[in-house]
Amino acid sequence: MVPIGKDYQTVSDERLMKLIKKGDTNAFDQLYSRYSKRLLHYFFRMLGGDREKSQDLLQDVFLKIIRKPELFNGRYKFKTWIFSVAHNMCKNEYRRLSNRDTTLIGSNNDIADYPNSFDQRIDQKLFQKALQAGLNELSPEQRTAFLLRFQENLSIKEISKTMNCSEGTVKSRLFYACEKLAKYLQVFNPNKNGEN
Repeated sequence: MVPIGKDYQTVSDERLMKLIKKGDTNAFDQLYSRYSKRLLHYFFRMLGGDREKSQDLLQDVFLKIIRKPELFNGRYKFKTWIFSVAHNMCKNEYRRLSNRDTTLIGSNNDIADYPNSFDQRIDQKLFQKALQAGLNELSPEQRTAFLLRFQENLSIKEISKTMNCSEGTVKSRLFYACEKLAKYLQVFNPNKNGEN
């Protein structure tokens, strides 16, 4: 047990899970603080920007931790495990959705939504919309690999474990995801402007 007054911020994720199994609510609060925003952002990107569904899945993840902390196998990194759970939840959500809407960049009216903003801020908003639309165009497997690598900074090996596939498959998915996104976002590359 963590002694009274000990700073939970220095305790590893895996140790926090052991404490949660013993009913330590402070340990749960610390894990929630560490992962809630990251997981929410992951769900948001994976689910095409659906805030409500992202919030629902975030709550479901942490309910699983509270109700069944024994599901976590301490031989693995917590970060790999939690994103594996999140990945599986997204896969289940895709199965439930028969038709997924794809959000495209939109019209030039996007600029009118930000009156009195600097060009840079407008460019960032448009880029974020275009990136989300590009992510929506990827297969769920490619999107997951891309977000785990470039948003969550997981290694190829960790992504392989999370997605339950070979490292070569992860590399292939990342390659094709980056290739598709590069084409989709080429309008934002000033070096490509004016080229055919």
